[in-house]
Amino acid sequence: MKEWIISANAEMYDHTSSFEHFGYIDWRQGLTKFEIGDIIYIYSTRPTSAIQYKCIIEKINLSKHNIRDDKNYWKNFEEYQKSINGTFMRLRLMDQISNEKLKLENLKLNGLKAAPQGPVKIKPELSIYINKNFTDNEQIEYFPDLLNEEHIEYEGLKKQITVNKYERSSIARKKCIDFHGLNCFVCDINFLETYGEIGKDFIHVHHVIPISQIGIEYKVDYKNDLIPVCPNCHSMLHRKFNGKEPSVFELKKMIKQ
Repeated sequence: MKEWIISANAEMYDHTSSFEHFGYIDWRQGLTKFEIGDIIYIYSTRPTSAIQYKCIIEKINLSKHNIRDDKNYWKNFEEYQKSINGTFMRLRLMDQISNEKLKLENLKLNGLKAAPQGPVKIKPELSIYINKNFTDNEQIEYFPDLLNEEHIEYEGLKKQITVNKYERSSIARKKCIDFHGLNCFVCDINFLETYGEIGKDFIHVHHVIPISQIGIEYKVDYKNDLIPVCPNCHSMLHRKFNGKEPSVFELKKMIKQ
């Protein structure tokens, strides 16, 4: 098994939604001698400039007749047309994160020579660093151990609220905050302003559309579907009132009253 880094441009293709909906992407294989079972880390180019996805090669040497049509995920139709020629490999998603330690400047300090253009075979020093830091463990702090009468279990932790994969995803969280900022959308609290340095970058992310209403065709809209909320407001948004969970605007109205 070998490990590789390949690059991806999110301005051209919506990798996050494509992986969310299907769990894999059929990727142009090129001339590199990839093998089934190789690990592929996907480096997102500017402005992200970081490794964000970890995949395993499931199939190789696929023709355009043996791949799924992902036209809906391309943001430029001309680029889509270019993409359907050649041979392909199937990249099965293993994990995806947004971690500052995997940004380009840190990767260069640990064995990566420059921002990857074509495929880069990962050397041992860099492999150790990437594997050590390819983790979302720090996201646990955003969902502390809150108890209620139902004692809902979520990945080994007892939760007052059940958070979905979009709310827990560090990539989704980063894109939401990049657009909306760090103030609670409901009560407007900013943890840095209120608590000082200990509150820096702290906020939950709430998914506006109930997951039960989301189908396979759903594509994550980080500007409209995800909003930053404080833990108190997040809990209230997931608590039923008169038989249903309140909307963001209903909860805002409750606070004002």
